[in-house]
Amino acid sequence: MRRRFSLLAAALMAMATLSSVSPASAETAKTTETARTITWAPCEEEPTAECGKLTVPIDWSQPDGPTVDIAVARRKATDPAARIGSLVINPGGPGGSGVEAAYGATWFTDELQKRFDIVGFDPRGVGRSNPVICSASVYNQMPHTVMKSQADFDAWNAFTKKLHADCRERTGPLYDHVDSKDVARDLDALRAALGEEKLTYYGISYGTLIGQMYAEMFPGRVRALGLDSNMDHSLGVAGFLSTEALAVEDAFDQFVGWCEQDPSCVLHGQDIRAIWKGLLEKARRGELVYPSTGTKMTELQVIYNAALGNEGPDWQTLSQTINWLNGGPEPEWVPPLPGRGPVEGDVAYLPTAILCQDYNLKVRSYAEYAALMKVSNTLAPDTRYHPYPIDDLPICMNYPTTNPPHALKYTGDAPLLLGNSLHDPATPWIWSANAARQLGSKAVLLTYEGWGHRIYGKDKCQTDIFDEYLISLKVPAHGTRCAVGTLAETLKLKSTKPAWPTDKLSW
Repeated sequence: MRRRFSLLAAALMAMATLSSVSPASAETAKTTETARTITWAPCEEEPTAECGKLTVPIDWSQPDGPTVDIAVARRKATDPAARIGSLVINPGGPGGSGVEAAYGATWFTDELQKRFDIVGFDPRGVGRSNPVICSASVYNQMPHTVMKSQADFDAWNAFTKKLHADCRERTGPLYDHVDSKDVARDLDALRAALGEEKLTYYGISYGTLIGQMYAEMFPGRVRALGLDSNMDHSLGVAGFLSTEALAVEDAFDQFVGWCEQDPSCVLHGQDIRAIWKGLLEKARRGELVYPSTGTKMTELQVIYNAALGNEGPDWQTLSQTINWLNGGPEPEWVPPLPGRGPVEGDVAYLPTAILCQDYNLKVRSYAEYAALMKVSNTLAPDTRYHPYPIDDLPICMNYPTTNPPHALKYTGDAPLLLGNSLHDPATPWIWSANAARQLGSKAVLLTYEGWGHRIYGKDKCQTDIFDEYLISLKVPAHGTRCAVGTLAETLKLKSTKPAWPTDKLSW
């Protein structure tokens, strides 16, 4: 299989110069040890788990002000005699439900389930914790998220003012308090309510940003932070878009390499890049129809398939979908039409507000936007740009960034474990490398020499390392790498555990 990792790493390192380098806040987080309790009862949706609510201030600077209830769920340790404590988890997003992740916590190894109560929570603004909502009638006026002209930029500038005013009214005061620093404060209150002196945590993707903020703000209260497929909070808009473009292009390149080598790929022996290019051109002309719905596909929706199909990865389905869009037979499993679209009913959910508060993705003009897109197009000749941030970026116009990007700082003594695959289409390996470098010598980066988004549970090597760290606080040596396991090992691991809840609209 053709590999371009060395070139990718070099390009990503070069893009680090585009990162925001503003220093971390000197704020020392105030204690959240105010007595808070959780009343547990069997969950209505999943009676084998326990559910409860944790009440916290909407604005942590006003601890006696209005409050919000954070939904929490847990599965108790299967071996009480071996129990270490609580392992708090978050599946990412932004917008992923930790409650639902706890429902499916049997995905963790048996040893981890013996040792910990698995506790998940829906972050403020998400799911069962006062979700960010907007009027569907306003949300459905959203322009196409890929801008082509100054007129498109002006339309978005007007629309976002209307959207944010509506969402703020529908959501209430929480609308301006959903960034990951606020969530980290909630997480510390949850730690205290669980009776834990220090926090043990596993987060994936956007859930890693919650863990990173916790490490900065509460360094002395960290027992273990297992951060899988990391965000890089130091990035400005240019670095964010460029590294994401490189990541999805690299993942697509890996897919093409597999197709060229493996006869089981339905596109084997064909010019895959030419087929893909033809689909993008057809979509740009408004001539590509999604066969199952008869809906015209945009270029953005086509590119979504490259990102989503590589998250697992699920290369078989991706190859079948590309072939299907090119006139071939229907895939064994038909993925839903990806990307944003009109919503039914009265309410639309907008977890993108969380991203907007954590990252400054604003652009000042169409000229600036077009320049950023040109860079992405150059870095990603096949995939053109990464669909996730491009779909989110315009929504962040006219919305404050309350947790500005900055280089991380960790002053605690507890070791931290970060992990990433080399070919992650959503959170590039360089993001985890940068985050580990910023966090300092106590942070160890574990590299999985494989593919996809999330590394825990994919092969035995990295799964055992995460387990040993969370249980015994033992970290591997700096520079540790896990090779792709044998097919037998992978099948054995996957046969015993269900899939982890998805981060995006993943396959």
